Amino acid sequence: MRGMRHVACAACVALVIAAGANAAPPTAAELAKLCGDAEDQAQCGRFVEARQLPKLRNVASRDGDELRIELLPVGSTVFRDAINIIGARSYALWDYVDDLESVVLFATNGDRTEFWWVQRRGGGEFRIPSEPVLAPGHRQFATADFCAQECDNQIAVWRVDASGVHKELAFSPQEAWQEASVAWKNANTVVIEYMRASEATPQIVERRLDDATWVRVRR
Repeated sequence: MRGMRHVACAACVALVIAAGANAAPPTAAELAKLCGDAEDQAQCGRFVEARQLPKLRNVASRDGDELRIELLPVGSTVFRDAINIIGARSYALWDYVDDLESVVLFATNGDRTEFWWVQRRGGGEFRIPSEPVLAPGHRQFATADFCAQECDNQIAVWRVDASGVHKELAFSPQEAWQEASVAWKNANTVVIEYMRASEATPQIVERRLDDATWVRVRR
């Protein structure tokens, strides 16, 4: 399962890095408490949203199946839960990055999961494969998307600016990884914790953004 596969239930919670926003995303311990009794990932997302909404009354609100995001300077955009051909489509408020005026949503589509980055100023909406982990300075974020099926199996670094979200760097390991998480050591270095498919012990590696092993994405 993509994106939220680490946080679907207490038994499968792995490391989740808080991104340092005003309404910080839940830590692994908080997710275990919030979602230990969740029936599925969509319900877990709603549990997280219920914790976040009181902190963000001027940013987002829910009315039944509709999650409304207030845009700047005026207007709003609505994300609607629905049933489609492959199952249920749902959205939940996950985080708010105040200095970037951007909302992070967790979404499900059948058994698949993903995140959305929504810029309140301009209304830009950008799908990202897993939870964004912000770099110091909040001008970039990293994602780690690894699983057995339907994942990118890639570490990526994205740039955030007024025009939107842009993938800059990507790294796909030659050997299979069953899972991975990413954090920032500093603005120029990411720390990747990963587990190979054939091993039970996690490994940690640091990779600078100027490392030649990255594939540089032009957008």
